[in-house]
Amino acid sequence: MPFVVTESCIQCKHTDCVDVCPMDCFVEGPNFLVINPSECIDCSVCVPECPVDAIVNADEIAEGQRAFVELNERLANHPGWKPINRSKPALPDHEAWAGVKAKLHLLRLE
Repeated sequence: MPFVVTESCIQCKHTDCVDVCPMDCFVEGPNFLVINPSECIDCSVCVPECPVDAIVNADEIAEGQRAFVELNERLANHPGWKPINRSKPALPDHEAWAGVKAKLHLLRLE
């Protein structure tokens, strides 16, 4: 099962993970990243790169984050969301959002 980006990434969007991904399977939206499950080879090298622990194995995802399995798959093919394979700075106010738990309502599609 592929890895999944979860709610912790919203409003932070650290991109250290994309530098180590051998398959370039990350896709970028305005304030969130997702992993394209059809391209993820389940290698886990991205997991320790995330400073907010947003990347988890889909088989081990917490109950409250299960919707992110489908969300990653859907948004990986969302028009306007583009593959990303080089890191860039995190969002400007990422430090303020790092500890916030309930951020799904802040997810921007465009």
